[in-house]
Amino acid sequence: MQSPVQRIHEKDDAIVALQTLKADALIELNGKQWRLLEDIPAKHKFAARDFSEGDKVTMYGVTVGRTRHAIRAGGLLGTSNLIHATDPFTAESEARVWQAPDATAWQSRTFAGYRRSDGLAGTANLWLVVPLVFCENRNIAVMQSALNRALGYHKASPYEAFARELATQWQNDSNKESLETIRLGSESLSPLQPLFPNVGGIKFLQHTFGCGGGRQDSDALCALIAGYLNNPNVAGATVLSLGCQHAQIEILEREVSKRNPRFDKPLAIFEQQKSQSEGDMLEKAMRATFSGVASINELQREPCPISDLTVGVKCGGSDGFSGISANPVVGRLSDLLCASGGASVLSEFPELCGVEQELCRRCVTPDLAKKFASFMAEYEAQAHARGSGFDMNPSPGNIRDGLITDAIKSAGAATKAGSAPIIDVLDYGSPVTKRGGVSLLYAPGNDVECTTAMAGSGCNLILFTTGLGTPTGNPICPTMKIATNTDLATRMQDIIDFDAGPMITGQRTLNQLAEDLLELSIKTASGECIPKAVALGQDDFIPWKRSVSL
Repeated sequence: MQSPVQRIHEKDDAIVALQTLKADALIELNGKQWRLLEDIPAKHKFAARDFSEGDKVTMYGVTVGRTRHAIRAGGLLGTSNLIHATDPFTAESEARVWQAPDATAWQSRTFAGYRRSDGLAGTANLWLVVPLVFCENRNIAVMQSALNRALGYHKASPYEAFARELATQWQNDSNKESLETIRLGSESLSPLQPLFPNVGGIKFLQHTFGCGGGRQDSDALCALIAGYLNNPNVAGATVLSLGCQHAQIEILEREVSKRNPRFDKPLAIFEQQKSQSEGDMLEKAMRATFSGVASINELQREPCPISDLTVGVKCGGSDGFSGISANPVVGRLSDLLCASGGASVLSEFPELCGVEQELCRRCVTPDLAKKFASFMAEYEAQAHARGSGFDMNPSPGNIRDGLITDAIKSAGAATKAGSAPIIDVLDYGSPVTKRGGVSLLYAPGNDVECTTAMAGSGCNLILFTTGLGTPTGNPICPTMKIATNTDLATRMQDIIDFDAGPMITGQRTLNQLAEDLLELSIKTASGECIPKAVALGQDDFIPWKRSVSL
Protein backbone atom coordinates (compact mmCIF):
# COMPACT_ATOMS: atom_id res chain seq x y z
CA MET A 1 0.00 0.00 0.00
CA GLN A 2 1.24 3.49 -0.91
CA SER A 3 2.24 5.48 2.17
CA PRO A 4 0.26 8.71 2.72
CA VAL A 5 3.52 10.57 3.47
CA GLN A 6 7.00 10.85 2.01
CA ARG A 7 10.43 11.60 3.46
CA ILE A 8 12.37 12.88 0.43
CA HIS A 9 15.88 12.50 1.88
CA GLU A 10 17.07 10.39 4.79
CA LYS A 11 18.32 13.54 6.57
CA ASP A 12 14.97 15.34 6.33
CA ASP A 13 13.09 16.38 9.45
CA ALA A 14 10.09 17.69 7.46
CA ILE A 15 7.66 15.07 6.12
CA VAL A 16 5.41 15.67 3.09
CA ALA A 17 1.73 14.71 3.23
CA LEU A 18 0.70 13.02 -0.02
CA GLN A 19 -2.94 13.32 1.00
CA THR A 20 -4.83 15.33 3.59
CA LEU A 21 -4.20 13.87 7.04
CA LYS A 22 -6.42 14.37 10.09
CA ALA A 23 -5.34 15.49 13.52
CA ASP A 24 -4.56 12.64 15.97
CA ALA A 25 -3.82 10.23 13.10
CA LEU A 26 -0.92 7.86 13.74
CA ILE A 27 1.49 7.99 10.80
CA GLU A 28 4.10 5.30 10.21
CA LEU A 29 7.01 5.40 7.75
CA ASN A 30 10.11 3.20 7.65
CA GLY A 31 9.84 2.19 11.29
CA LYS A 32 9.07 5.72 12.53
CA GLN A 33 5.77 6.86 14.06
CA TRP A 34 4.20 10.29 14.51
CA ARG A 35 0.95 11.32 16.16
CA LEU A 36 -0.35 14.33 14.25
CA LEU A 37 -1.17 17.35 16.40
CA GLU A 38 -3.38 19.02 13.77
CA ASP A 39 -4.74 18.53 10.27
CA ILE A 40 -2.01 18.38 7.62
CA PRO A 41 -3.31 19.38 4.17
CA ALA A 42 -2.04 17.44 1.17
CA LYS A 43 1.26 18.87 -0.18
CA HIS A 44 2.14 20.42 3.20
CA LYS A 45 4.71 19.24 5.74
CA PHE A 46 4.79 18.27 9.38
CA ALA A 47 7.64 18.19 11.88
CA ALA A 48 9.44 14.86 12.17
CA ARG A 49 10.98 15.85 15.52
CA ASP A 50 10.68 18.40 18.26
CA PHE A 51 12.18 21.74 17.23
CA SER A 52 13.38 24.56 19.46
CA GLU A 53 13.22 28.21 18.41
CA GLY A 54 15.81 28.97 15.72
CA ASP A 55 16.45 25.33 14.75
CA LYS A 56 17.23 24.49 11.13
CA VAL A 57 14.65 22.52 9.16
CA THR A 58 15.85 20.13 6.46
CA MET A 59 14.25 18.90 3.21
CA TYR A 60 15.90 17.35 0.15
CA GLY A 61 18.90 16.93 2.46
CA VAL A 62 19.51 20.72 2.68
CA THR A 63 18.47 23.52 5.03
CA VAL A 64 15.19 25.07 3.90
CA GLY A 65 14.27 27.23 6.89
CA ARG A 66 14.52 28.07 10.57
CA THR A 67 11.80 27.82 13.17
CA ARG A 68 10.26 31.01 14.55
CA HIS A 69 9.42 29.20 17.80
CA ALA A 70 9.34 25.71 19.27
CA ILE A 71 7.41 23.10 17.26
CA ARG A 72 6.48 19.66 18.50
CA ALA A 73 6.81 16.53 16.36
CA GLY A 74 3.62 16.03 14.33
CA GLY A 75 2.93 19.76 14.11
CA LEU A 76 2.15 21.54 10.82
CA LEU A 77 4.99 23.55 9.31
CA GLY A 78 3.85 26.84 7.83
CA THR A 79 4.69 30.51 7.46
CA SER A 80 3.57 31.13 11.05
CA ASN A 81 6.37 28.98 12.48
CA LEU A 82 8.98 28.72 9.71
CA ILE A 83 11.08 31.33 7.89
CA HIS A 84 13.38 31.03 4.88
CA ALA A 85 16.98 30.10 5.65
CA THR A 86 19.82 28.43 3.80
CA ASP A 87 23.35 27.33 4.53
CA PRO A 88 26.35 29.31 3.22
CA PHE A 89 28.18 27.84 0.24
CA THR A 90 31.57 28.06 -1.41
CA ALA A 91 32.39 28.06 -5.11
CA GLU A 92 33.99 24.65 -5.16
CA SER A 93 33.55 21.90 -7.72
CA GLU A 94 34.28 18.21 -7.40
CA ALA A 95 35.81 15.86 -9.93
CA ARG A 96 32.91 13.44 -10.00
CA VAL A 97 32.33 10.41 -12.17
CA TRP A 98 28.70 10.73 -13.20
CA GLN A 99 26.68 7.56 -12.79
CA ALA A 100 24.72 8.10 -15.97
CA PRO A 101 21.52 6.11 -16.49
CA ASP A 102 21.46 3.37 -19.10
CA ALA A 103 20.40 5.28 -22.20
CA THR A 104 21.30 2.57 -24.70
CA ALA A 105 17.71 2.28 -25.91
CA TRP A 106 17.54 6.03 -26.58
CA GLN A 107 20.90 6.80 -28.17
CA SER A 108 19.81 5.51 -31.56
CA ARG A 109 16.44 7.28 -31.47
CA THR A 110 15.67 10.10 -33.88
CA PHE A 111 13.08 12.82 -34.26
CA ALA A 112 11.86 14.40 -37.50
CA GLY A 113 13.50 17.82 -37.44
CA TYR A 114 14.56 20.63 -39.74
CA ARG A 115 18.31 20.52 -40.36
CA ARG A 116 19.80 24.03 -40.72
CA SER A 117 22.96 24.90 -42.66
CA ASP A 118 24.92 25.46 -39.43
CA GLY A 119 24.24 21.88 -38.34
CA LEU A 120 21.57 22.68 -35.73
CA ALA A 121 18.19 20.94 -35.93
CA GLY A 122 14.84 22.59 -35.34
CA THR A 123 11.68 21.07 -33.95
CA ALA A 124 9.64 23.67 -35.86
CA ASN A 125 9.90 25.68 -39.07
CA LEU A 126 8.84 29.25 -38.36
CA TRP A 127 9.15 32.77 -39.74
CA LEU A 128 9.72 35.50 -37.14
CA VAL A 129 8.60 39.14 -37.26
CA VAL A 130 10.07 41.24 -34.45
CA PRO A 131 10.54 44.95 -33.62
CA LEU A 132 13.81 46.43 -32.38
CA VAL A 133 11.82 48.98 -30.35
CA PHE A 134 8.35 49.23 -28.84
CA CYS A 135 7.48 52.10 -31.22
CA GLU A 136 7.01 49.47 -33.93
CA ASN A 137 4.51 47.35 -31.98
CA ARG A 138 1.51 48.76 -33.83
CA ASN A 139 3.09 48.01 -37.20
CA ILE A 140 3.81 44.48 -36.01
CA ALA A 141 0.14 44.12 -35.02
CA VAL A 142 -1.00 45.41 -38.43
CA MET A 143 1.18 42.86 -40.22
CA GLN A 144 0.00 40.08 -37.90
CA SER A 145 -3.69 40.73 -38.54
CA ALA A 146 -3.24 40.98 -42.29
CA LEU A 147 -0.79 38.17 -42.97
CA ASN A 148 -2.06 35.53 -40.56
CA ARG A 149 -5.56 35.67 -41.98
CA ALA A 150 -4.42 35.77 -45.60
CA LEU A 151 -1.97 32.87 -45.20
CA GLY A 152 -4.28 30.72 -43.09
CA TYR A 153 -2.37 31.02 -39.80
CA HIS A 154 -5.10 32.87 -37.90
CA LYS A 155 -6.12 30.73 -34.92
CA ALA A 156 -9.91 30.79 -34.88
CA SER A 157 -11.33 30.00 -31.44
CA PRO A 158 -14.65 29.28 -29.72
CA TYR A 159 -14.39 32.81 -28.29
CA GLU A 160 -14.45 34.33 -31.76
CA ALA A 161 -17.50 32.26 -32.65
CA PHE A 162 -19.07 33.34 -29.33
CA ALA A 163 -18.43 37.02 -30.12
CA ARG A 164 -20.04 36.67 -33.53
CA GLU A 165 -23.08 35.03 -31.94
CA LEU A 166 -23.38 37.97 -29.55
CA ALA A 167 -23.16 40.43 -32.44
CA THR A 168 -25.77 38.54 -34.46
CA GLN A 169 -28.13 38.33 -31.48
CA TRP A 170 -27.76 42.08 -30.85
CA GLN A 171 -28.59 42.86 -34.48
CA ASN A 172 -31.72 40.72 -34.24
CA ASP A 173 -32.83 41.81 -30.75
CA SER A 174 -30.83 44.69 -29.22
CA ASN A 175 -31.39 44.19 -25.50
CA LYS A 176 -29.09 42.94 -22.75
CA GLU A 177 -31.38 40.12 -21.66
CA SER A 178 -31.21 38.43 -25.04
CA LEU A 179 -27.42 38.24 -24.79
CA GLU A 180 -27.74 36.01 -21.72
CA THR A 181 -29.14 33.27 -23.93
CA ILE A 182 -25.84 32.97 -25.81
CA ARG A 183 -23.41 30.41 -24.40
CA LEU A 184 -19.76 29.72 -25.12
CA GLY A 185 -19.44 26.50 -27.08
CA SER A 186 -16.51 24.28 -27.95
CA GLU A 187 -16.70 24.82 -31.70
CA SER A 188 -14.28 27.18 -33.43
CA LEU A 189 -14.88 29.08 -36.62
CA SER A 190 -13.62 27.04 -39.56
CA PRO A 191 -10.02 28.15 -40.12
CA LEU A 192 -8.46 28.58 -43.53
CA GLN A 193 -6.00 25.93 -44.66
CA PRO A 194 -2.44 27.27 -44.47
CA LEU A 195 -1.15 28.38 -47.87
CA PHE A 196 2.32 27.08 -46.91
CA PRO A 197 1.79 23.80 -45.00
CA ASN A 198 5.50 23.16 -44.25
CA VAL A 199 5.73 26.40 -42.29
CA GLY A 200 4.37 26.20 -38.75
CA GLY A 201 3.42 29.84 -38.74
CA ILE A 202 4.59 33.44 -38.70
CA LYS A 203 5.40 34.48 -35.14
CA PHE A 204 4.92 38.16 -34.38
CA LEU A 205 6.65 39.43 -31.24
CA GLN A 206 5.91 42.62 -29.32
CA HIS A 207 7.75 44.07 -26.33
CA THR A 208 8.30 47.29 -24.37
CA PHE A 209 12.08 47.54 -24.84
CA GLY A 210 14.63 49.04 -27.22
CA CYS A 211 14.82 52.61 -25.94
CA GLY A 212 14.22 54.77 -22.88
CA GLY A 213 16.19 52.49 -20.59
CA GLY A 214 19.83 51.80 -19.91
CA ARG A 215 22.05 50.81 -22.83
CA GLN A 216 22.53 47.52 -21.00
CA ASP A 217 18.87 46.70 -21.67
CA SER A 218 18.94 47.61 -25.36
CA ASP A 219 22.15 45.62 -25.87
CA ALA A 220 20.59 42.67 -24.05
CA LEU A 221 17.49 42.96 -26.25
CA CYS A 222 19.62 42.81 -29.41
CA ALA A 223 21.44 39.77 -28.03
CA LEU A 224 18.12 38.11 -27.21
CA ILE A 225 16.64 38.81 -30.66
CA ALA A 226 19.85 37.55 -32.27
CA GLY A 227 19.39 34.35 -30.28
CA TYR A 228 15.84 34.02 -31.60
CA LEU A 229 17.03 34.55 -35.18
CA ASN A 230 19.71 31.89 -34.70
CA ASN A 231 17.38 29.44 -32.92
CA PRO A 232 17.05 26.33 -35.13
CA ASN A 233 13.26 26.53 -34.94
CA VAL A 234 13.39 29.84 -36.86
CA ALA A 235 14.02 29.63 -40.62
CA GLY A 236 13.92 33.35 -41.42
CA ALA A 237 12.79 36.70 -40.08
CA THR A 238 11.58 40.24 -40.69
CA VAL A 239 12.84 42.96 -38.35
CA LEU A 240 11.25 46.41 -37.99
CA SER A 241 13.26 49.37 -36.69
CA LEU A 242 12.19 52.96 -36.07
CA GLY A 243 15.73 54.30 -36.50
CA CYS A 244 16.50 56.59 -33.57
CA GLN A 245 16.28 54.04 -30.75
CA HIS A 246 19.08 52.66 -28.57
CA ALA A 247 18.69 49.17 -30.04
CA GLN A 248 20.34 49.91 -33.37
CA ILE A 249 20.38 47.59 -36.37
CA GLU A 250 24.19 47.48 -36.23
CA ILE A 251 24.08 46.08 -32.69
CA LEU A 252 21.68 43.33 -33.76
CA GLU A 253 23.83 42.44 -36.77
CA ARG A 254 26.92 42.26 -34.55
CA GLU A 255 25.15 39.95 -32.10
CA VAL A 256 23.93 37.70 -34.92
CA SER A 257 27.47 37.44 -36.33
CA LYS A 258 28.84 36.68 -32.86
CA ARG A 259 26.53 33.67 -32.58
CA ASN A 260 26.86 32.50 -36.15
CA PRO A 261 29.51 34.07 -38.44
CA ARG A 262 28.01 32.14 -41.37
CA PHE A 263 24.40 33.11 -40.67
CA ASP A 264 22.53 32.59 -43.96
CA LYS A 265 18.85 32.53 -43.08
CA PRO A 266 16.69 34.97 -45.06
CA LEU A 267 16.58 38.19 -43.01
CA ALA A 268 14.73 41.35 -44.06
CA ILE A 269 15.28 44.54 -42.01
CA PHE A 270 13.25 47.74 -42.48
CA GLU A 271 13.74 51.16 -40.87
CA GLN A 272 10.69 53.42 -40.72
CA GLN A 273 12.55 56.73 -40.51
CA LYS A 274 14.27 55.92 -43.82
CA SER A 275 10.99 55.00 -45.53
CA GLN A 276 8.81 57.37 -47.55
CA SER A 277 5.83 56.56 -45.33
CA GLU A 278 4.49 53.97 -42.91
CA GLY A 279 2.57 52.41 -45.77
CA ASP A 280 5.71 52.25 -47.90
CA MET A 281 7.61 50.35 -45.17
CA LEU A 282 4.75 47.97 -44.41
CA GLU A 283 4.21 47.19 -48.08
CA LYS A 284 7.86 46.21 -48.46
CA ALA A 285 7.94 44.33 -45.16
CA MET A 286 4.80 42.34 -45.98
CA ARG A 287 6.06 41.48 -49.47
CA ALA A 288 9.41 40.33 -48.08
CA THR A 289 7.71 38.31 -45.36
CA PHE A 290 5.36 36.62 -47.84
CA SER A 291 8.26 35.74 -50.14
CA GLY A 292 10.35 34.51 -47.22
CA VAL A 293 7.60 32.23 -45.94
CA ALA A 294 7.13 30.84 -49.44
CA SER A 295 10.86 30.05 -49.64
CA ILE A 296 11.08 28.20 -46.31
CA ASN A 297 8.00 26.17 -47.24
CA GLU A 298 10.38 24.14 -49.40
CA LEU A 299 12.15 22.79 -46.29
CA GLN A 300 11.30 19.26 -45.15
CA ARG A 301 11.65 17.34 -41.89
CA GLU A 302 14.37 14.68 -41.79
CA PRO A 303 15.62 12.17 -39.18
CA CYS A 304 17.78 13.85 -36.53
CA PRO A 305 19.35 12.13 -33.50
CA ILE A 306 17.90 13.11 -30.13
CA SER A 307 21.36 14.48 -29.30
CA ASP A 308 20.17 17.48 -31.36
CA LEU A 309 17.54 18.28 -28.72
CA THR A 310 18.26 21.22 -26.44
CA VAL A 311 15.60 21.08 -23.75
CA GLY A 312 14.83 23.92 -21.36
CA VAL A 313 13.51 22.66 -18.00
CA LYS A 314 11.23 25.11 -16.19
CA CYS A 315 8.58 25.14 -13.48
CA GLY A 316 5.83 27.63 -12.70
CA GLY A 317 2.63 27.69 -10.68
CA SER A 318 4.46 25.18 -8.49
CA ASP A 319 2.96 23.28 -5.59
CA GLY A 320 4.09 20.99 -2.78
CA PHE A 321 4.19 18.03 -5.19
CA SER A 322 6.39 19.73 -7.81
CA GLY A 323 9.65 18.60 -6.20
CA ILE A 324 8.53 14.99 -5.73
CA SER A 325 6.69 14.19 -8.97
CA ALA A 326 6.90 16.33 -12.11
CA ASN A 327 10.31 17.91 -11.44
CA PRO A 328 12.12 14.64 -10.70
CA VAL A 329 10.46 13.07 -13.75
CA VAL A 330 11.79 15.89 -15.93
CA GLY A 331 15.15 15.52 -14.16
CA ARG A 332 15.30 11.84 -15.08
CA LEU A 333 14.44 12.71 -18.69
CA SER A 334 17.22 15.31 -18.60
CA ASP A 335 19.69 12.64 -17.50
CA LEU A 336 18.58 10.27 -20.28
CA LEU A 337 18.91 13.05 -22.84
CA CYS A 338 22.36 14.16 -21.60
CA ALA A 339 23.54 10.53 -21.57
CA SER A 340 22.42 10.38 -25.22
CA GLY A 341 24.49 13.44 -26.14
CA GLY A 342 21.72 16.03 -25.88
CA ALA A 343 21.63 19.23 -23.85
CA SER A 344 19.55 20.40 -20.91
CA VAL A 345 19.18 24.01 -19.69
CA LEU A 346 18.28 24.98 -16.10
CA SER A 347 17.61 28.63 -15.34
CA GLU A 348 15.41 30.68 -12.91
CA PHE A 349 18.30 31.64 -10.60
CA PRO A 350 16.17 32.94 -7.68
CA GLU A 351 14.83 29.39 -7.44
CA LEU A 352 18.27 27.84 -6.98
CA CYS A 353 18.68 29.49 -3.58
CA GLY A 354 19.77 26.94 -0.99
CA VAL A 355 21.07 24.35 -3.45
CA GLU A 356 24.05 26.38 -4.66
CA GLN A 357 26.58 24.10 -3.01
CA GLU A 358 25.37 20.97 -4.76
CA LEU A 359 25.21 22.76 -8.12
CA CYS A 360 28.72 24.14 -7.65
CA ARG A 361 30.00 20.63 -6.94
CA ARG A 362 28.39 19.37 -10.14
CA CYS A 363 30.27 21.96 -12.23
CA VAL A 364 32.97 20.25 -14.30
CA THR A 365 35.53 23.00 -13.62
CA PRO A 366 36.21 25.38 -10.70
CA ASP A 367 35.81 28.36 -13.05
CA LEU A 368 32.23 27.35 -13.85
CA ALA A 369 31.44 27.01 -10.13
CA LYS A 370 32.88 30.49 -9.51
CA LYS A 371 30.89 31.95 -12.40
CA PHE A 372 27.65 30.44 -11.09
CA ALA A 373 28.37 31.65 -7.53
CA SER A 374 29.13 35.14 -8.87
CA PHE A 375 25.84 35.29 -10.76
CA MET A 376 23.90 34.18 -7.68
CA ALA A 377 25.61 36.81 -5.49
CA GLU A 378 24.99 39.51 -8.09
CA TYR A 379 21.31 38.62 -8.41
CA GLU A 380 20.75 38.56 -4.65
CA ALA A 381 22.54 41.89 -4.22
CA GLN A 382 20.33 43.48 -6.88
CA ALA A 383 17.23 42.09 -5.17
CA HIS A 384 18.32 43.52 -1.80
CA ALA A 385 19.13 46.89 -3.41
CA ARG A 386 15.49 47.08 -4.49
CA GLY A 387 14.17 46.22 -1.03
CA SER A 388 13.48 42.57 -1.88
CA GLY A 389 15.25 39.23 -1.60
CA PHE A 390 15.07 35.58 -2.58
CA ASP A 391 12.96 34.95 0.52
CA MET A 392 10.11 36.87 -1.15
CA ASN A 393 10.06 34.60 -4.22
CA PRO A 394 7.23 32.19 -3.33
CA SER A 395 3.87 33.46 -4.59
CA PRO A 396 0.63 33.29 -2.58
CA GLY A 397 -0.34 30.24 -4.65
CA ASN A 398 2.99 28.53 -3.92
CA ILE A 399 2.56 29.10 -0.19
CA ARG A 400 -1.07 27.92 -0.11
CA ASP A 401 0.01 24.67 -1.74
CA GLY A 402 2.95 23.85 0.51
CA LEU A 403 5.97 25.84 -0.75
CA ILE A 404 6.32 27.97 2.35
CA THR A 405 9.94 29.13 1.91
CA ASP A 406 12.01 29.92 -1.16
CA ALA A 407 14.52 27.27 -0.10
CA ILE A 408 11.82 24.56 -0.17
CA LYS A 409 10.72 25.81 -3.57
CA SER A 410 14.31 25.94 -4.84
CA ALA A 411 15.32 22.50 -3.59
CA GLY A 412 12.39 20.98 -5.45
CA ALA A 413 12.92 23.16 -8.54
CA ALA A 414 16.56 22.07 -8.93
CA THR A 415 15.52 18.43 -9.32
CA LYS A 416 14.43 19.26 -12.89
CA ALA A 417 18.12 19.15 -13.88
CA GLY A 418 18.63 15.58 -12.69
CA SER A 419 22.17 14.60 -11.75
CA ALA A 420 24.13 15.15 -14.97
CA PRO A 421 27.31 17.25 -14.81
CA ILE A 422 27.03 21.01 -15.27
CA ILE A 423 29.12 21.67 -18.36
CA ASP A 424 28.50 25.41 -18.84
CA VAL A 425 27.25 28.54 -17.08
CA LEU A 426 25.74 31.09 -19.48
CA ASP A 427 25.00 34.78 -19.10
CA TYR A 428 21.59 36.00 -20.27
CA GLY A 429 21.35 35.89 -24.07
CA SER A 430 24.35 33.59 -24.53
CA PRO A 431 23.94 30.50 -26.74
CA VAL A 432 24.12 26.88 -25.66
CA THR A 433 27.23 25.42 -27.30
CA LYS A 434 28.04 22.31 -25.23
CA ARG A 435 26.23 18.99 -25.19
CA GLY A 436 26.12 15.90 -23.01
CA GLY A 437 25.27 17.78 -19.80
CA VAL A 438 23.43 20.66 -18.15
CA SER A 439 23.96 24.37 -18.83
CA LEU A 440 22.95 26.90 -16.18
CA LEU A 441 21.42 30.01 -17.78
CA TYR A 442 21.42 33.30 -15.85
CA ALA A 443 17.79 34.47 -15.98
CA PRO A 444 14.88 35.35 -13.65
CA GLY A 445 12.43 33.02 -11.98
CA ASN A 446 9.55 34.85 -13.69
CA ASP A 447 7.95 32.22 -15.90
CA VAL A 448 7.83 34.12 -19.19
CA GLU A 449 11.09 36.04 -18.74
CA CYS A 450 12.76 32.68 -18.14
CA THR A 451 11.21 30.77 -21.07
CA THR A 452 11.93 33.79 -23.28
CA ALA A 453 15.59 33.54 -22.27
CA MET A 454 15.71 29.77 -22.86
CA ALA A 455 14.48 30.12 -26.43
CA GLY A 456 16.97 32.96 -26.96
CA SER A 457 19.81 30.65 -25.92
CA GLY A 458 18.82 28.00 -28.44
CA CYS A 459 16.39 25.63 -26.73
CA ASN A 460 14.27 23.85 -29.32
CA LEU A 461 11.89 22.30 -26.75
CA ILE A 462 10.75 23.40 -23.28
CA LEU A 463 9.40 21.11 -20.55
CA PHE A 464 7.37 23.18 -18.10
CA THR A 465 6.10 21.61 -14.87
CA THR A 466 3.18 23.04 -12.93
CA GLY A 467 1.18 22.09 -9.86
CA LEU A 468 -1.40 24.89 -9.98
CA GLY A 469 -1.77 25.29 -13.75
CA THR A 470 -0.42 27.92 -16.14
CA PRO A 471 -1.05 28.50 -19.86
CA THR A 472 2.51 29.78 -20.46
CA GLY A 473 4.04 29.11 -23.87
CA ASN A 474 6.69 30.51 -26.20
CA PRO A 475 6.37 31.80 -29.77
CA ILE A 476 9.21 29.76 -31.30
CA CYS A 477 9.83 26.90 -28.86
CA PRO A 478 7.17 24.19 -28.34
CA THR A 479 6.38 24.22 -24.62
CA MET A 480 4.97 21.06 -23.03
CA LYS A 481 3.10 21.38 -19.74
CA ILE A 482 3.60 18.62 -17.15
CA ALA A 483 1.16 18.43 -14.21
CA THR A 484 2.40 17.41 -10.77
CA ASN A 485 -0.94 15.85 -9.83
CA THR A 486 -3.77 14.06 -11.61
CA ASP A 487 -6.45 16.39 -10.26
CA LEU A 488 -4.84 19.31 -12.09
CA ALA A 489 -4.32 17.26 -15.26
CA THR A 490 -8.03 16.38 -15.21
CA ARG A 491 -9.40 19.82 -14.35
CA MET A 492 -7.17 21.78 -16.74
CA GLN A 493 -6.71 19.27 -19.52
CA ASP A 494 -7.04 22.13 -22.02
CA ILE A 495 -3.53 23.32 -21.05
CA ILE A 496 -1.82 20.16 -19.68
CA ASP A 497 0.12 17.78 -21.94
CA PHE A 498 1.38 15.16 -19.48
CA ASP A 499 0.35 13.91 -16.03
CA ALA A 500 3.10 13.06 -13.52
CA GLY A 501 0.47 12.50 -10.81
CA PRO A 502 0.64 8.68 -10.97
CA MET A 503 4.01 8.95 -9.22
CA ILE A 504 2.24 10.41 -6.17
CA THR A 505 -0.28 7.56 -6.05
CA GLY A 506 2.32 4.89 -6.75
CA GLN A 507 0.69 3.79 -10.01
CA ARG A 508 3.81 4.60 -12.06
CA THR A 509 7.49 4.81 -11.16
CA LEU A 510 9.90 7.68 -11.79
CA ASN A 511 11.65 5.79 -14.58
CA GLN A 512 8.41 4.75 -16.26
CA LEU A 513 7.05 8.30 -16.31
CA ALA A 514 10.36 9.75 -17.50
CA GLU A 515 10.45 7.33 -20.43
CA ASP A 516 6.79 8.06 -21.23
CA LEU A 517 7.57 11.78 -21.21
CA LEU A 518 10.65 11.31 -23.41
CA GLU A 519 8.54 9.40 -25.94
CA LEU A 520 6.02 12.25 -25.97
CA SER A 521 8.86 14.78 -26.28
CA ILE A 522 10.22 12.98 -29.37
CA LYS A 523 6.76 12.98 -30.95
CA THR A 524 6.39 16.67 -30.11
CA ALA A 525 9.82 17.48 -31.57
CA SER A 526 8.73 15.63 -34.72
CA GLY A 527 5.53 17.62 -35.07
CA GLU A 528 3.37 14.55 -34.44
CA CYS A 529 1.99 15.91 -31.16
CA ILE A 530 1.08 19.57 -30.77
CA PRO A 531 1.47 20.98 -27.22
CA LYS A 532 -1.63 22.68 -25.83
CA ALA A 533 0.23 26.00 -25.54
CA VAL A 534 1.02 25.88 -29.27
CA ALA A 535 -2.56 24.96 -30.19
CA LEU A 536 -3.83 27.85 -28.04
CA GLY A 537 -1.40 30.32 -29.62
CA GLN A 538 0.18 31.05 -26.22
CA ASP A 539 3.11 33.03 -27.62
CA ASP A 540 4.51 34.70 -24.49
CA PHE A 541 7.60 36.89 -24.91
CA ILE A 542 9.05 39.14 -22.17
CA PRO A 543 12.69 40.26 -22.25
CA TRP A 544 14.45 40.69 -18.89
CA LYS A 545 14.89 44.31 -17.77
CA ARG A 546 18.20 44.47 -15.89
CA SER A 547 18.58 48.24 -15.45
CA VAL A 548 16.42 51.34 -14.85
CA SER A 549 14.17 53.39 -17.13
CA LEU A 550 15.57 56.78 -18.12
